[in-house]
Amino acid sequence: MNIIKIILLAGEESGLIYAERLKDALQAARPDAVLEFRGFQSEGFKTADLAVMGLIPVLMRLFFFLGVARTMKRLIREWKPDIVVSVDYPDLNLKLDSYAKSLGIPAVHIVCPQVWAWRQRRIPKVAAALTKLLCFLPFETSIFAAYEGKGFSARFIGHPMVDLFAEEERNAASATQRDGGAPTRSRLALLPGSRIGEIQRILPRMLAALRLLVAKMPGAFDVLIPAASEKAYAEIERLVRVITPSSACHLEILRGKAREVLRQADCAVVASGTATLESALARCPTVVVYAVAPIVAWFLRRMITGVRHVGLVNVIAERVGIPPPMPELLQEAFTPEAVAAQISEWLTDARARDKAVAAIDEAVAHLKSDGDAIGNAAREILSCI
Repeated sequence: MNIIKIILLAGEESGLIYAERLKDALQAARPDAVLEFRGFQSEGFKTADLAVMGLIPVLMRLFFFLGVARTMKRLIREWKPDIVVSVDYPDLNLKLDSYAKSLGIPAVHIVCPQVWAWRQRRIPKVAAALTKLLCFLPFETSIFAAYEGKGFSARFIGHPMVDLFAEEERNAASATQRDGGAPTRSRLALLPGSRIGEIQRILPRMLAALRLLVAKMPGAFDVLIPAASEKAYAEIERLVRVITPSSACHLEILRGKAREVLRQADCAVVASGTATLESALARCPTVVVYAVAPIVAWFLRRMITGVRHVGLVNVIAERVGIPPPMPELLQEAFTPEAVAAQISEWLTDARARDKAVAAIDEAVAHLKSDGDAIGNAAREILSCI
């Protein structure tokens, strides 16, 4: 039986989830072969140590990351894999991909770096580092059209989150559906982000908007807030206790279950990030919000020049030429009054909600491809060996 040696590089939890699913898809596509996998974890590096964000934290651990790079390059050089596959985590992974390609080993990267938003000068460097780039967003392949066929190709495989939602919808045991039977009160979801700093900046404005809504529509709706971690749960609970009296409305904080909450909700206020895609796939009318420190906002406005929107489905809509389906309230525009005005329309007007859902569906349709995304990735990877 053939042996196929694959180095699979995933430096963050989200990438590890995709990597584990990819292992199964690769084996299913090549049942005639034994697949051997190596990666950061097999060489003794923990995901928690690798998943460092921000320039200063990275610089503080510079010697650690230089050691990681040396170890992985030695693995590539001495183990001689048939292919190197990396998932996201581009700052380190693309350097390792480039090293593999320089040795004549095919290098495939999954998840296009956000060169469409900022640092467009990276585009030729990304193409030079890779044999193949597998993209989750439909417009990303066109960015690399000038490099196609020059030892590089970019392919749209669809977004795995689309397949995950479809799978959960098919599995009634694991998916929470909207209640049937008699009408119930409306439900509003608040998703203030996963990091403590985000929650502290964003949730107070959400709760201030909630107070305005409660004053306008007392007893008309319930509120659900999913927490991404125990630390997030504790901070959300503290802020709710300080800002929103328990008598103001029926408010429930949940541990996790963000996708279930979004499926149940009639509308949502969501901090910009992956959760905005989840709300779109849940077909939940959503206001996208975000706020950072003023100096950070000044910097970002000068760095992010490739797009006008931050919500992922809005970026897709912008690229394919359709109206953005989710209102965005960012920085100074993110006020309790503006949030309350939009949410009150969706809570009181079923036609406005239906219109918002139809617009979301139109944008989400562009995330779908033939077949499932991870299966498509497996086929594209094996075609390089």
